[in-house]
Amino acid sequence: MTRIAVVTGAAGGLGRAISAKLLADGLHVIGLDIDEAGLASMAQAGFTGHVTDLSDASAITDIFTVIARDRGGIDALVNNAGTCFMSDFPDIPAQELDRQMAINFSGAFHCSQAAIKLMSGRAGVRKIVNISSNGAYNFDVFDPPHYRASKAALDTLTKDLARRYARDKIAVNSLAPAMTETPLFKVLTDDVLARAIAAMPHGHAMQPSEVAAWVGFLISAAGDICSGNVIILNQGRDVR
Repeated sequence: MTRIAVVTGAAGGLGRAISAKLLADGLHVIGLDIDEAGLASMAQAGFTGHVTDLSDASAITDIFTVIARDRGGIDALVNNAGTCFMSDFPDIPAQELDRQMAINFSGAFHCSQAAIKLMSGRAGVRKIVNISSNGAYNFDVFDPPHYRASKAALDTLTKDLARRYARDKIAVNSLAPAMTETPLFKVLTDDVLARAIAAMPHGHAMQPSEVAAWVGFLISAAGDICSGNVIILNQGRDVR
């Protein structure tokens, strides 16, 4: 039976790389994103795209109802959808804070709620992989506080669900990448981007395919015994 993975933010730079990796590994990928044209450009055998506003809890409920109807269940969820708003404290507007948390945390929360129900009865160890960030723990970097908070909340959710569902054979982990070359680079000024890349030990940002390889590993059988971890990907930059 073909395993089924849901990838949120599938049409973004990292989402495309994750989807490609899971497709190459033989999974059927269901991509969720608000970007209709982006999803359409990803059309291929084994990929199903659904236009979804992941900041809207009711939209998430609706799309997982469709997935249950069409697929019967799922084996993996990758909570990849995210963004970074750059207003700084103390001038962060309330609306921006709410939007940051809705996209980076609440969407993952609601997707996890829906996905766990669809994992019931599926064979083997089912997987949730949350895409967190170096910014959740490294305060030497530029990230604004509402972005940090959203990713720290995601990591706490990871640990809670890992403990809560361990005996149900659902493994939950976070990946926390440092600078990765995605369209989010566009939110940074040129000087901030240059300083951030210069701080990377290898002298360059990481590539989406490198992070996607870790997602593939965790979703593979090799990742069955790994759960409840925040795995830091940063070329060794922050070792103390």
